[in-house]
Amino acid sequence: MYQSKPNYPPPHATGFPMSTNSEYYAPSMVPSALEIHTPPESVAWSTGLCDCCDDVGNCCMTCFCPCVTFGKIAEIVDKGSSSCGTSGALYTLIMCVTGCQCLYSCFYRSKMRALYSLQKRPCGDCCVHCFCEQCALCQEYRELKRRGFDMEIGWLANMEKQGYAAPTMPMPPPTQQGMTR
Repeated sequence: MYQSKPNYPPPHATGFPMSTNSEYYAPSMVPSALEIHTPPESVAWSTGLCDCCDDVGNCCMTCFCPCVTFGKIAEIVDKGSSSCGTSGALYTLIMCVTGCQCLYSCFYRSKMRALYSLQKRPCGDCCVHCFCEQCALCQEYRELKRRGFDMEIGWLANMEKQGYAAPTMPMPPPTQQGMTR
């Protein structure tokens, strides 16, 4: 004969995962991880890593002076909080002192991927920058360019060009002259 299981109340939450074999487990009552948080879909890069023929001028600049290309990328990715010159100079300093500028630039690739939900292709950000530094910088430059940025004018000019008002600096109060007779 068939015996039904007794109708016990569910156990108190302990914080420990329950096995699927438990008689108290009710899959319909527990949301899946996908229902709780679904990250945005990642999109492909607009150009491949080795598509340098798309912008020969930038390719040559990056080959001979990667600090300039990096500085332009960093200014846009940082949304103007760091200047092209400062980022490029820091890149050059790291390159001259340690030779590990690829670790600095891979940080910006990761930041850019997160900003635009780009795929981690063809491999991890550090691998791309350690083994193909110039190609990675060229790809990032092309990506920002295809997203509508004029890489030659910087962040603020791009925001003005796109119709966003530049933040205005408040005028200081007029200063008074020293004592007069």
